[in-house]
Amino acid sequence: MEKQVTQTFEEVSKRLTAEKAHRINASYLFRIGQQEWSVDLTQSSNWIQQGNTLPHPQCTITVENPQDWILLVEDKLNPTMAFMQGKIRVTGQISLALKLQTLLSN
Repeated sequence: MEKQVTQTFEEVSKRLTAEKAHRINASYLFRIGQQEWSVDLTQSSNWIQQGNTLPHPQCTITVENPQDWILLVEDKLNPTMAFMQGKIRVTGQISLALKLQTLLSN
């Protein structure tokens, strides 16, 4: 499962463009199962790093079940419904979580 989570972040990295990063302009910490991933869209490149490399992420997204994360990235799980069902927890600037669809979309 860890390999699949890594693959999803690699896929998200391929979808990212400087334009998307600039439009979102925020830093996120993702806690997916036992893994942590930093996404810093305030930088000009190298946006995604494995591990917690952010001293103060603006928004932290926690998904306990890695399979739920995979379904989110594959657009097979509605983010709003997942949040309402408690599959996703958000701390920090919750409004930034709404921008995630831009990050995850093709």
